[in-house]
Amino acid sequence: MAGKPRRPAARGKTKSKTTRGRGWGPLLVVGLLLFAGGVYFGGRLQHRSFIPPGARASSSTKAVAKSSPAQASGKPKSASEAPVESADLPLPPTGGHPARVALVIDDLGRSVAEIDQLQHLGVPLTYAVLPFESLTPKVVEELTKRQLEMLCHLPMEAEGNADPGPGALHLGMSNAQLVALTRSALEAVPGAVGVNNHMGSALSANRPAMVAILSAVAEKGLFFLDSRTSAESVGYQEAERLGIPAAERQVFLDDDLHPDAIAEEFRRMLQIASEKGLVIAIGHPHPATLEVLARELPRAQAAGYEFVPVSYLVDRRDVAPE
Repeated sequence: MAGKPRRPAARGKTKSKTTRGRGWGPLLVVGLLLFAGGVYFGGRLQHRSFIPPGARASSSTKAVAKSSPAQASGKPKSASEAPVESADLPLPPTGGHPARVALVIDDLGRSVAEIDQLQHLGVPLTYAVLPFESLTPKVVEELTKRQLEMLCHLPMEAEGNADPGPGALHLGMSNAQLVALTRSALEAVPGAVGVNNHMGSALSANRPAMVAILSAVAEKGLFFLDSRTSAESVGYQEAERLGIPAAERQVFLDDDLHPDAIAEEFRRMLQIASEKGLVIAIGHPHPATLEVLARELPRAQAAGYEFVPVSYLVDRRDVAPE
């Protein structure tokens, strides 16, 4: 006997309800995990980027406090704003008057531009002008206009073959010639308050010659600064004996033009001022000298040294030459 034919299965209903439920399960789990992870990491990111207003202001304030005003404005620091360290310099005596330093700059008369360079150093200087150089009249005019202290830098014969330049006084001249040429030199530097010798290691050791020269200096009521280009110089002694206000230099800043050597002489200058209360130094408008002075002068001022024209010190007799 034949059995009942089977009814064909409906298309798409071969899987049971249980099977369909199991297919959605893994997707649901993955979705839940992704959602939870998003919430977790989103919260972490939000927490890390959030800065309370008060904390943000505080952080900004600290950043500004650590930077200088120049850095905060985006401008580089100028040399005048930079801190000045002077701890390694000899210190002036405490109490009373500060140690005084007079800087005389020799050999002017060949350049007007040098006056600007020297004035930029920012301290009082005394300008010693050679009387017979090509630009002497213009240099004198400019110094007079700026009311800067001038000396007549009187050229004198040196030992050896060194050339003291035009209008130099020489040992072979008579006293009358020495007086006449000194008068001409003084007339070429009107407004000079004093005289110092340019070179002169030979002539300044000769007493009769120096007496003749100093008599012309006395006629004008000027003082004499002995540059002491020779240890045998008698210029200061004869000036004192004749009653002429006088002084001597103690330091040559730039006999050696190496910057380290100039800096060492600058330090020695301060040491003398520290010990004796005053010092007179001579330098020249050489680039190396100007460089060292531009660096060291602010440090010396910060340490307490007072820079004055040399005329402030001519009447002091208590500094022996070095």
